[in-house]
Amino acid sequence: MTDRHQGDGEEPEAVVGDARRRAAGPDGRRRRGRVLGSRPAYTVRLPAVPRTEPVPVAERTVPWLRVGAAYAWRLILVGIVVYGVFSILGSFQLIAVAVFLALVVTTVLRPLTDLLNRFLPRPLCVAVTLVGSILFLLALLALVGNAVAGESARLAGEFRGGVHRIEQWLQRPPFRLSPGRLSQLESQVTHYLSAHRSSLLSRALSGLGQVVEFVTGGALALFASVFFIHSGERLWRWIRDQLLPVGARPAWDRAGWAAWRAFAGYTRGIIIVAATNAVLVGIALLVLRVPLALPLTLLEFFAAFVPLVGSPVALGVATIVALAGRGPLTALAVLALIVVIGQLEGHVLHPLVMSWAVRLHPLVVALSVIAGSIIAGVIGAVVAVPLVSVVWAVLRALRAVPP
Repeated sequence: MTDRHQGDGEEPEAVVGDARRRAAGPDGRRRRGRVLGSRPAYTVRLPAVPRTEPVPVAERTVPWLRVGAAYAWRLILVGIVVYGVFSILGSFQLIAVAVFLALVVTTVLRPLTDLLNRFLPRPLCVAVTLVGSILFLLALLALVGNAVAGESARLAGEFRGGVHRIEQWLQRPPFRLSPGRLSQLESQVTHYLSAHRSSLLSRALSGLGQVVEFVTGGALALFASVFFIHSGERLWRWIRDQLLPVGARPAWDRAGWAAWRAFAGYTRGIIIVAATNAVLVGIALLVLRVPLALPLTLLEFFAAFVPLVGSPVALGVATIVALAGRGPLTALAVLALIVVIGQLEGHVLHPLVMSWAVRLHPLVVALSVIAGSIIAGVIGAVVAVPLVSVVWAVLRALRAVPP
């Protein structure tokens, strides 16, 4: 029987069992793919065939158009929100302007208050800084009014002579206006004033209403600045704790700190720039002996708060005064002063003084001033640039990864 099995090519039972034991692992399990006396097993893994799913219609367009559309509807939503905010602020324009002025006063007087707080109680420091600032402004306005009143008689004669010189200048080349044409223009101006006397009177009365609104806004700004200077941090923390959940408070604090730093830096920087421009313009007007040098200097200081636009407008008024009071050569010198002050402000003062604030491109500044003036007039032109600076600072603060 054994020979027959061997002759048939079959192995004995003992040999087969021993081979199976050797093929098994130490744990008694049979090793996969490895059997004694057989060839190794080879497997070929075929790549998986991807499932074909229908492509959405939105993804069939070109990538740049899809990305542009995604940005477009988001920008539309942002524009709607901004328009709504400005509409609400326009309805409460007096309150918004008062709060803005209070923040400006706070940025200017807060360092002085903190300095005095080392020696005096906090309420007394606030009272000293506010009362001292008001007295300083009243003294400055009284000085300007006294200068204008003291030179009124001489200025009236100079202006009459200046108007006569302007008429003679217009009769020469390149204008060549005849005396009859000049008298006709004077008669047209006189006729317009007499014909529109009632409308001018109504505008003057409406101006009185605006003066009342201005006084009310100033009083509200002074009232709000008292609390901002005294305990601005506590007001901020109260709003944060009462209106926001716990998870949103760190982002709120980070955005608020960035906004205040940008606003305070811009406000202090623009005050330094305006004061520098006013000093330079005042010295130049005194050297050129232009009438009303001190009021024109003060006008230049306040006009510099409107970037890129205010200073040229104030110097344009100074050019007209110089033309009427001192003649064409002095007026040309003041025009040259406009160019020099503009270059100095744009290339020296702003890069140096505004280094701690949010620096914006000149094109962004110009577009912001124009857009603000379209929306809210002179107030919008003044508020536009600090508002854009604050928004940009908040976006940068929220986009950064917190430590």
